[in-house]
Amino acid sequence: MPTILKFQGLRAVIYLNDQRPAQIHVMGQGGEARFALRCPDGPPELCEHHFFTHARLNRIAELLADQMPRLCADWRTLHGRH
Repeated sequence: MPTILKFQGLRAVIYLNDQRPAQIHVMGQGGEARFALRCPDGPPELCEHHFFTHARLNRIAELLADQMPRLCADWRTLHGRH
């Protein structure tokens, strides 16, 4: 599970054996969340979370939205287009 992005004490990973649609998992500071990326243009959509506040989830989603081209390219590198 490669770490794709680190920010604010969190890390965003893409699981190598993950299913489609393209998604990213964010973890750290006692919380976890999974976002569907909705490539190529986003915005990322929260699918599930554990122990993050709604305010924190909103900040995470904003940061992921700013990184969409990179995140989608990383997903394609690991999983292909289809």
